[in-house]
Amino acid sequence: MKICGVDISGNDAVVSLLTLSDGVFTIPDCRVAKVSIGDANDTQKMKDFQFAFAKLMQDYQIDRVVIRQRQTKGKFAGGAVGFKLEAAIQLIEGLPVDVISATEIKERLKRNPLAVPFKETGLKQYQEPAFLVAYACIMN
Repeated sequence: MKICGVDISGNDAVVSLLTLSDGVFTIPDCRVAKVSIGDANDTQKMKDFQFAFAKLMQDYQIDRVVIRQRQTKGKFAGGAVGFKLEAAIQLIEGLPVDVISATEIKERLKRNPLAVPFKETGLKQYQEPAFLVAYACIMN
């Protein structure tokens, strides 16, 4: 199974790919660490973002996308652009997408802790939330 974890931050969809085969995890190399959008109010730019994300998933033969849910209220609430990016990803035809809450991720990580420290994965620090959501999903 190939999973893409997504953490939406500002105008970026930060991605982390993870595969599980015969009980062994692999973090495949990915040509990008994030898919960005310039002006989310421009319909063509939204379509371009959606196309670029769909193409990335197709190229890496991703089975499922898992997005870390963002808060709708409070100090850490997600911005309007982030919710538009989330919707654009969810509406990609033929791509199964789940949105998982931070609480659910913590519960799953508690049941299945990481086998290696994140620093040893070779991913960039800002990819950690995307990696954790992918790991939590694949371990469910």
